Amino acid sequence: MKPENILLKNISKSGIKLIDLGSSCFVDARCYSYLQSRYYRSPEVLFGLDYGTEIDTWSMGCVLAELFLGTPLFPGESELDMVSMLSEVLGLPDVEFIKV
Repeated sequence: MKPENILLKNISKSGIKLIDLGSSCFVDARCYSYLQSRYYRSPEVLFGLDYGTEIDTWSMGCVLAELFLGTPLFPGESELDMVSMLSEVLGLPDVEFIKV
């Protein structure tokens, strides 16, 4: 999920519609190696770990923060840059988390 995938249903009423779910898949059938746009990518995906539906909650949280702040929360230029930004805000990941 990213801001570009959220549309207003009707300009005169409240309500949104999510679009472009091209990389979606069933929980038990992961079929894509590229997941989530970089600014909204969860730590599990960044580190290549097993993931679940929680990664969508992470993306939604990043989108909500961006709507509030007016700028992306983690605007990394690369995955390494993203890990650095996440570590600044959340602290260093546990050794068990990155030991894969």
